[in-house]
Amino acid sequence: MRIIEVTDSVSLKRDLDAGTSEQREAVNTIIEDVRKRGDQALFSYTEKFDGAKLDALLVEESEFLAAYEQLDPGVLKAIREAIENIRDFHQRQVQQSWMTTKEDGTILGQKVTPLDAVGLYVPGGKAAYPSSIMMNVIPAQAAGVGRISIVTPPQKDGTIPASVLVTAKELGITSIYKVGGAQAIAALAYGTETIQAVDKITGPGNIFVALAKRAVFGRVDIDMIAGPSEIVVLADENANAQYIAADLLSQAEHDERASAVLVTPSSDLAKAVKEAVEKQLETLPKREIAAASIRDYGAVYVTKDLDEAVDVTNELAPEHLELLTEDAMALVGRIRHAGAIFVGPYSSEPVGDYFAGPNHVLPTNGTARFSSPLSVDDFVKKSSIISYSKEALQKNGASISALARLEGLEAHARAIDIRLEDE
Repeated sequence: MRIIEVTDSVSLKRDLDAGTSEQREAVNTIIEDVRKRGDQALFSYTEKFDGAKLDALLVEESEFLAAYEQLDPGVLKAIREAIENIRDFHQRQVQQSWMTTKEDGTILGQKVTPLDAVGLYVPGGKAAYPSSIMMNVIPAQAAGVGRISIVTPPQKDGTIPASVLVTAKELGITSIYKVGGAQAIAALAYGTETIQAVDKITGPGNIFVALAKRAVFGRVDIDMIAGPSEIVVLADENANAQYIAADLLSQAEHDERASAVLVTPSSDLAKAVKEAVEKQLETLPKREIAAASIRDYGAVYVTKDLDEAVDVTNELAPEHLELLTEDAMALVGRIRHAGAIFVGPYSSEPVGDYFAGPNHVLPTNGTARFSSPLSVDDFVKKSSIISYSKEALQKNGASISALARLEGLEAHARAIDIRLEDE
């Protein structure tokens, strides 16, 4: 882990993986095949890529029942508690339609309408993340989305991990289809005999899923093309080095390209954290992945003071930001760019990943400068309402016509003038 004295600009940005030309071509071929052959193509690709020969795509009720029998009661309790916390947080984001009336009879407003249908991609195999189901489904439900479908690749025996099925069932989602990869994205975008097309696709996936989401964008909406995970810890000399090292590694274990960074004005803390990271790595199950992340994308930036540390942090615009300073809450107002801000020594990043309530689908790669976490807003659309009275048009018509003619749009102007002349 490099210790760097801050002298120039800093950045977490890494080139987003756009895939190879062969991967892009393969994805496009799969999408076209699913459009033409529908379910037949899905069965074929599931057998080819996942090693599962299926008779049906839709998960049956008996499979949900079997999943509950497999899941540890303590885990089920944790899932239910997390759902309650996440639902409570997202219910507070719901916006209402509104209208306002002016004295001249003009009515202006905004109509908030939930999307009709949303599809959620859930990675399979070793990367089965029930937390992603909660973070994607719950804001969609809070928004009022009418139909929510889940696609996820089956294991070789044709089953779906129990934790995935139970989490979905606890949320009331039973439309789960055993299909993954680019073919699943194509099915959600265009529909097949079994899977209905949706209006938006959300959820993480591998490079083929990301490329497929990018390819179908425009036909449907997507959440984002996310980069590798990131964490920045902003800490002063009073922070606990062991806590910081553990939190940095909590992101490093995600991916060899994940970024874990400490920003501090304390040289002593920088050295202590570097040593703690090396020590904790020794017993980490995903040691090789985390070590590669720390080696290639890990760093400690040592600043001249706390003010410069805040400036560096804002320049980094991280996905996850932990504030571990003496008066951490006082710094929140000075943070301009971060996907999620964790305040104080007991607000470790996994608290937000799983349980606290805020969404863990966050902007990466510096996009926190202009992007927000996944929220209820991502599952609604807004329509403007404009109702002009006769009095309002008479009052403002000449100005409207003048602006239209300024832009060379005579027909626009005449559409107003004809109503004024009608008097």
